[in-house]
Amino acid sequence: MATATQELQKKEATSPEGVEYTSSRKVFTPAVDIIEQKDRTILIADMPGTDEKSVDITLEKNVLTIYGKVEPLVPEKHGLVFSEYGIGDYHRAFTLSNEVDRNRIEATVKNGILKLVLPKAEAAKARKIAVRAEA
Repeated sequence: MATATQELQKKEATSPEGVEYTSSRKVFTPAVDIIEQKDRTILIADMPGTDEKSVDITLEKNVLTIYGKVEPLVPEKHGLVFSEYGIGDYHRAFTLSNEVDRNRIEATVKNGILKLVLPKAEAAKARKIAVRAEA
């Protein structure tokens, strides 16, 4: 039986044209799943090492920006000899459409998984239109 394996690696963030990062730390682009439902859109970002205190989410104009800061964990009185796992911060930005109700956006994080719920605005929700027979 053949098995398929997929190696997952963090993708280092690239700065948009004309923008430069001023941090000396590595910055990664978190992998994101976007799920659209009838009344909301859910965004799930994989940001290992983050918690509610280290994640910063801002919404300015139509741009939703996610930033997560990760501190390297090296036990006291020990030195790192070899590391295959890259430690760094996370940064990702999304342009939102007018379909999102900006006042009701919710964010939670658990075990390094960030979940953003983006409710749809009333005007963007689908509605059923009744059809009548003409007399």
